[in-house]
Amino acid sequence: MSLIDDTVNAIRADLPAPGSRVVVGVSGGVDSAVTAMLLVRAGLDVRGVFMQNWEDDAADCTARQDYQDAAAVCGQLGIAIDALNFADEYWDRVFSHFLQEYKAGRTPNPDILCNREIKFRAFLDHALDSGADAIATGHYARHGAIDGAPALRRGRDTNKDQSYFLYALQREQLAPALFPLGNLEKPVVRELAAEAGLHVHAKKDSTGICFIGERHFQAFLSSYLPAQPGDIVDDSGQVLGQHNGLMYYTLGQRRGIGVGGRQDADQGAWFVADKRLDTNQLVVVQGSEHPLLMRSSMPVEQLSWCRNIPTDTSLRCTAKIRYRQSDQPCTLQFESTERATLVLDDPVRAATPGQSAVFYLGDECLGGGVIADFSR
Repeated sequence: MSLIDDTVNAIRADLPAPGSRVVVGVSGGVDSAVTAMLLVRAGLDVRGVFMQNWEDDAADCTARQDYQDAAAVCGQLGIAIDALNFADEYWDRVFSHFLQEYKAGRTPNPDILCNREIKFRAFLDHALDSGADAIATGHYARHGAIDGAPALRRGRDTNKDQSYFLYALQREQLAPALFPLGNLEKPVVRELAAEAGLHVHAKKDSTGICFIGERHFQAFLSSYLPAQPGDIVDDSGQVLGQHNGLMYYTLGQRRGIGVGGRQDADQGAWFVADKRLDTNQLVVVQGSEHPLLMRSSMPVEQLSWCRNIPTDTSLRCTAKIRYRQSDQPCTLQFESTERATLVLDDPVRAATPGQSAVFYLGDECLGGGVIADFSR
């Protein structure tokens, strides 16, 4: 048997019955291409949807080429493709929030909100309204069930696991979702694409924030938010230089600060430790484990759960405060249904307001929340 046949047989138990209608989000990349191919080979009635979430004619925007690649893949697979424009929904539900967070000095993660509001709400609603039984995406995550209810689990490929970005999905969003790549590793996905003759088998993965692409981040952000330069100070308040605008920096950042090589200080690297909005000061310290960079507890708000979690008692679990970080043993001390204090067994470096803390029990993703301002 071929690798494709073996893979289809391995995932068949997690798929709906042959002939079921499934709409696949095809992005023009290898992951969504293999997702669609496996579902076609499994005998499902598959249709592709290319989501345009950003209106931009800039040379760095890859949407046009991505659509061409997605259409070519669907043509190779013999399935139809629809191009849907969710730019208005993206602006209202994702990008406006992105700007508000940067204006407030926080560092948001728009991919998490995009999954909740666009891929698993606007796209999901369109698919179900058109008569589909399920949707499928190329996320490296696994669908499961606990006590008969949908559950979210990590992808088998620890280097590609994307459950972190899906923690805000509710049960009703998880129930009709398929993740055919959840048990696969990325090199195998590329092998499957090559065996199927899909021309995107070696296409480079997209990186960074989708609507910025390869553009310079500061230049992009300054076209929407006015920059307010101010002082760079050390932890004693001594002025060391000038920053270009607090929104351009994130906690723990080392490169691009512009205070290295000072004659009146040792030659240790400088790191961003705080952003003081009231005085428009950027606080920097020397040493990657300076006390101002380390944190043992933090407030987490906008809590969202993939399954029912009692909030009338504390919760022992593990947490990631950024993607690709190793799991950190912790305790969640609930203040309300929407807010808790995350207490870590060991201090972590550069916890960042606006980023998400995501909680796990073993391989199950329980949910997560947004790290709040520490001063609150």
